[in-house]
Amino acid sequence: MSEKPEELRDEGEFGRLCDRLRQLYHGRSPAAVRFQLATIIVDLLIIAFFIATPLIRDRPAFLWVDYSIAAIVAVEIVARMLGSSNVPRLLRQPSMVLDLFILATLLAPQWLENFGFLRILRLWSLSQRGLLWAQLRQTRYREWEDVARALINLVTFLFVVTGFVYTSFFRTTSGIEGYVDALYFTVATVTTTGFGDITLPGVAGKLTSICVMIVGISLFVRLAQAVFRPNKVTFPCPECALQRHEPDAVHCKACGHKLKIPDHDD
Repeated sequence: MSEKPEELRDEGEFGRLCDRLRQLYHGRSPAAVRFQLATIIVDLLIIAFFIATPLIRDRPAFLWVDYSIAAIVAVEIVARMLGSSNVPRLLRQPSMVLDLFILATLLAPQWLENFGFLRILRLWSLSQRGLLWAQLRQTRYREWEDVARALINLVTFLFVVTGFVYTSFFRTTSGIEGYVDALYFTVATVTTTGFGDITLPGVAGKLTSICVMIVGISLFVRLAQAVFRPNKVTFPCPECALQRHEPDAVHCKACGHKLKIPDHDD
């Protein structure tokens, strides 16, 4: 038998690569779960670098680390595109748009450094992955899902605002002092403590403070609701698709359908 043309063989290998990536990114096999957990760990390390960026920006090795992170993010974006069955829809997703913007700030840190604080939004993007919460729901801590989501949103907001305040108002302060001042101002403003020892100058500073207080207190209220309201579990009703139920519920309170909520307390 004659060998297949080189083009067909390459196309077949490319198709197998796409199928393999699709299984790794969207599958639930043990190998896929391990791969997805590994990507989450890498993401957390990248997020830690983003948080520390204002503190190490002037180090000689910063650009090397920055471009290395850019290469990792670029490879991950390409892999997600290859593993997607609908690339145009993937490119319209907020998480992908955010990752492309983050990649641009990494590739051009000198020109887009004023927007670098938005990189922290990758923490929010990470929280949108279903695997993270699917693993939590299989443990005895599944009732803390809402608390964890609210806490991630609050932490993301704190560091995004801290980065913005540092870039816009405290950049002239050298070393770690300027970043700590920005973080201190953000926490004091979000909690509406208002010590007044650190304030933002001018009209822009006042408007920034107002926005931080309004959004921050909303996130705090959301976190408080998640902590103190009666615990519920996420279990879609097969009949009406109601998502939230009491842990010991036998019937859906919306339609009366009999539920079989798994018990993970063992």
